[in-house]
This record gives sequence, C-alpha cells and structure tokens, in this order.
Amino acid sequence: MHFQHQQKLILLICAIFGYLPVSAQKTPTDLQTRFQQMSQRSEAKGLAESFKGITADGTVVPDLFKIRSTGITTEPVRMAAANFLQSLTQEQRKKTIYPINDPEWRKWMNQHFYIRQGVGFDEMSEDQRQAAFELLRTSLSAKGLQLTRDIMRLNHTLGELNNNNFIEYGEWLYWITIMGEPSANEPWGWQIDGHHVIINYFVLGDQVVMTPLFVGSEPVVAESGKYEGTSILQKEQAEGLNMLLALDKKQQEKAIIEWVKEGNNNLTEAFKDNVILDYAGIKGSALNSNQRDKLVDLVELFIENMDEEHSRIRMDEIKEHLEDTYFGWIGGMDDQSAYYYRIHSPVLLIEFDHQALVGIRHLHPDHKGPHRQHIHVVVRTPNGNDYGKDLLRQHYLQQSHGK
Repeated sequence: MHFQHQQKLILLICAIFGYLPVSAQKTPTDLQTRFQQMSQRSEAKGLAESFKGITADGTVVPDLFKIRSTGITTEPVRMAAANFLQSLTQEQRKKTIYPINDPEWRKWMNQHFYIRQGVGFDEMSEDQRQAAFELLRTSLSAKGLQLTRDIMRLNHTLGELNNNNFIEYGEWLYWITIMGEPSANEPWGWQIDGHHVIINYFVLGDQVVMTPLFVGSEPVVAESGKYEGTSILQKEQAEGLNMLLALDKKQQEKAIIEWVKEGNNNLTEAFKDNVILDYAGIKGSALNSNQRDKLVDLVELFIENMDEEHSRIRMDEIKEHLEDTYFGWIGGMDDQSAYYYRIHSPVLLIEFDHQALVGIRHLHPDHKGPHRQHIHVVVRTPNGNDYGKDLLRQHYLQQSHGK
C-alpha cells in the first residue's frame, strides 16, 4: 500500500474507533504494524499450501488445458504493458515488477484495508493513468473496461456515503503489478487489485487466462453523488434468476441447494485457491436445448469481460463441458430476493452472491442479512489453471525437455 495513503488510513481509523484518546495505548505506528500483521497472517494462512487449484474431490483432473496457438494476437497487450512500465519511474517499476512464478499472483484480497503491492492509481500521474487504462483497454472488452471503471467509480460513491471518506474508499485506490517481462513468447501477466476489482491476466504466446476474476460493489447502484446512475451487474443478476425460472418445478428442486439465504455464500474468494467444492445443483445433461442455450448465455455475461476474440476461445472451451456443467441456487425466487447462484464445471466456476451490508449498513439499519446493493462475483478456472498455472507448468516442462 502506498505509504502516505496507509498513514492517513491508520489515522482515520484511529479517530473513528477511538484509538487516540489522551490515554491512548496504541500509536499510529502500532496500528500500521497491526495492519501489516493482519495482511501477513491472511497471506500465511492462504499460502500455507502450494497451489493446486479448485477441485471437486481433491484430485486435479488432468489434461484439460493445452498449450496451443489460438491465432489471436496478444501483441497489443504486450505493447501496452511495456508502455505502462516505461511510463513509471525507476522506483515505481521496482515495486511493480515480479517474477512470473512469484506468489504475488495469489496475494489479493477484496477488503479495502489489505496492504497491496505494486503502483497505485492514486500515486500515478495523468499520463501514467492513461497508460494503465490502455493496458486494461487492450486486455479487456469494452464491457469489461466499463465494468472495471464503474466499480472504481462506485468505490468513490461508497466514500461519499461514508461522510466523504476518501481515505478508505475512493476511485483511485487500485494497484497494478506486472508478473514476468511482457513478451511475445515467454509467459507473463498483470494484476489489478483493489476494493471489489481483482483481475489476474496471464499471457503465454497468444493464449490468455483471466482468472481468478473478482468483481462487485457496495453499493451496486449509485442513487446519489458524483456518479449518480452508475450501476453494475444488473443483467447478471436478472439473467441468473431467469435461468432458474426457465426450469420446471422438478428441475428447480434439483437446482436449489438451499431455499433460504441467511448470509454470504461465496466459497472461493481471497486465499481460497485450493478449495474442494463438490458439484451441486442441476447438471447440464438434464437441461433441454433451450435451457442449455440460456445457461451458455448466462456464462457468456461473465466471460465476455475478456477481449472479444479470447472470450470466444474461452467459451468454446466451456461449451465442450456443457453436459457436465452444474447450475446451483440458494435463496429466493423473485426480483426482490437476495440470492446466490453457482455455475460449475471441470473448467469453470462462477459464483454470484448478494452479500450482507458492510460499508452502507448505516443507511439500512433495519435490514438483516444479504442485500441486493452488495454483490460479489468470482470467476475461476478449476483443476489447476487459475493464474494460467497449468499452462505455465507445461511451459516449464517443455523447456526442461529442450523443446
């Protein structure tokens, strides 16, 4: 975390929670150490096991992912990354670049107080910000870029809704790291990490893996302020419900994991790279052709945040396992309900979750439980290819054989 920002955050939290009375026992330095220790404990626990990947039973299904040519260039992304690095000062580059196999890939967390590495948008010049956004623009679809920017804007709205607290929340409190050296042939990638936006983008030749992906917001719709009218994930919310309603009664009984949603249900957020998650819900093979089409369309809402051509490649991979793709549901069944749904196959995991209020809880004092104004979405590649790690493994294997 940028040191000056961290110091301001510590002072504000001290003031909010009464850590600085005359007889204060904790100093800002003490709290700075405490936040560092909290982050380190999360990392130590989350990284205690070497990476394996999300599995259904603890065993990685082999041979799901191959190094191959997609015929879709990643050169614009490589050039944008190189230009971004060139725009940074020597000091900024030093804290932004990590080796391709560095555990920094796995060090991400949604919580706004997490101490992040890399270079922050809050410390970038305008030219550096434009270079950073160009990296996002070349890597993502127009929809994906819009989603990312709108989440950043809604984080400003959250600051407004907390007495203009732009130390904890704000549009520019997001950090970028580069893994490896941007290359046409060697593996490399980038990560953006901040409140409600985490994108991991791995590149090997003309192949791309863009998971884990974490997006969300609180609030989800800005009802006031500088960015009034900004909203995210409304179609993903509505089409998830429409998918459930497209099922007949017996199918719904298979799909519904729990009828009542009382809390947060996402299982694969930060430091959950090795979760064992059995399949649950209704299987793709039990759907009719129209229902399968709806499921594909629903999946595509999340995958199309990648650039259009690589999104198509990813969808082809997902469709190959459509019969073994499960749709599961927790919660209510109307357009006012809070709910959770999961789409899970050997090569895909999507979790959509209405969460309990945190940052705007004071605006809804009588509300208990999950709320539609707080959404978390996680997209994963199970069986070892989050962060492109299975492709990286194969790349190293080829190198060791002199290929």
